[in-house]
Amino acid sequence: MRIVAYCYRGAEAVLNADRLPTAERVYTDGAVGSRPERDRLLADLQTTPADLVLVDDLAELGNDPQEVSAWIELLEATGAEVIALAGGAVDVASLLQGADLATQQRQRRLRQGHARSRLQALPPPGKAPYGYRRGQGRYLIDRATAPVVTALVNEFLLYGSLRGAVRLIENKLGKRISVSTGRRWLTHPVYRGDLQYQDGTVLRDTHAAIVSREEAAQIDRLLRRNRPLPPRTAGAARSLAGLVTCQACSQPLTISKTAPKTTPRGQAKSYLYLRPSGCPRRPRCKAIPYDAALHRIVAEICRVLPQAVAQFTSNIPAAVPAPATRLQTEIDAKEAVLAQLPDLEASGILDSETAALRRYKLRGEISALHQQLAQLPPVNLQELSQSVSIPQFWLDLSEAERRFFFREFLRDIQIVREGEAWQVELVLVF
Repeated sequence: MRIVAYCYRGAEAVLNADRLPTAERVYTDGAVGSRPERDRLLADLQTTPADLVLVDDLAELGNDPQEVSAWIELLEATGAEVIALAGGAVDVASLLQGADLATQQRQRRLRQGHARSRLQALPPPGKAPYGYRRGQGRYLIDRATAPVVTALVNEFLLYGSLRGAVRLIENKLGKRISVSTGRRWLTHPVYRGDLQYQDGTVLRDTHAAIVSREEAAQIDRLLRRNRPLPPRTAGAARSLAGLVTCQACSQPLTISKTAPKTTPRGQAKSYLYLRPSGCPRRPRCKAIPYDAALHRIVAEICRVLPQAVAQFTSNIPAAVPAPATRLQTEIDAKEAVLAQLPDLEASGILDSETAALRRYKLRGEISALHQQLAQLPPVNLQELSQSVSIPQFWLDLSEAERRFFFREFLRDIQIVREGEAWQVELVLVF
């Protein structure tokens, strides 16, 4: 028994050849609107008949039900039986009466149109994202709505609080959004000048960005750093919020404020303390003055951090390239391949569709590598550790700035109690 197969993948998919394991030959058309292999199949069947012609789906034989029906009749006239893997043998008489095939054809044409848009780096279908409008075949910045996105980004970068940034644009700009929408504005590739398609591929630098690359990298690091913190502490007013844990009772220490007390000079003054919330011990673990804890933590950072960084960097083998160097090397290699595609297409080694598909995949891979590169620390760890090992550096910072640097280096701060005394133990992020 001789079996052949026909596949029409257009630009929206790649041939799934493993579904046709028994075919002696697979005729594959890959160009949208052109089917030379279908014509070759018919000519070969007229000279060398086959018993079965397998198709992955009936819709692959033509652009409408009438064309599909006509080609089935032509193929069966050669003595072959046409079998669709999706639905078994074909009943030509009932083919034109069913609505499923017409629906499949419409869906296929839509997918092919969307696929052509992807290969040309055009925006996906649908309404333009908030902050943009459609024009000139790409997304253009909407000057009426883009400042709202910019305000959210700036507020988040300044204070590290997503909820606070959402409240700001509602109170000051009158734009009410959910926290999930705010997170999407901060993280979606479209606001960084990239296009993201339904298949997950991201194409880089396709339109003007609202969020710069430097801001995007900092946003990703802030969100990743805030993820393990307790709720509502990401943008807390005090820099130690959510970072301190009592080692004796394993409870987080929350910041409490006493009622104002009158000093001998007649001034009202309140005091801050770190108290273990829900301490099960009896008697309960005592509160710690906030300022005393802050100064002791700063002193411990200045003592421990340079040693930890030196040990961390010394453990990295010299023969192993730095992550940034390795990623940049991969990016350069793929960009070199990308630059060769026009010459390969001009010389006829690659046809236009294959070159477009290869260009699309390469740009997606380069974008993924750039994303990994952006998530790496932006500065040299050894040099930064020397700068932040000076106590006055920490004490001169505002609470928001100090909170930023604390969470850049510290995963947790343990309070170790020894009777009435207590010590600080740092858990660094590296």
